[in-house]
Amino acid sequence: MPTSFPIRVECPPGSCICERELLLGTPHADLRILMLTREEEKKLLERLERISSLQDLEHMQQRIYEQLGVRILIAPGSNEVRSMRGIQIELPEMPGLCRKTRQSIPAAIRKGLERRPEIAWALLDAHDLFGMPAA
Repeated sequence: MPTSFPIRVECPPGSCICERELLLGTPHADLRILMLTREEEKKLLERLERISSLQDLEHMQQRIYEQLGVRILIAPGSNEVRSMRGIQIELPEMPGLCRKTRQSIPAAIRKGLERRPEIAWALLDAHDLFGMPAA
């Protein structure tokens, strides 16, 4: 199916389970995820590593959803949060979303949080984990 925009090159056979071909073969499928070429993915990862605030992170989540149709779920883990690894960052499986991309986006966000720990504290505070009494 021809598209009006450049799409991601398929992964080597057997290395990914993104179901890219199934997505391309489905009429009226949402092909936005395929706009994330490897070059665009590198730019996205660099940008996620440079997040500057919780509002910036939330803005990036919204833009990724609007442009690619991918929801990024970020929340404190169910156990005690002692490091950035305790913060859950999940991308649901969806056709066209490469396995490596599902791993690299959370890694880039964690790097951004490690560089700016005040963002992680704001995230924890937004989920009321610091137990601040209601005013």
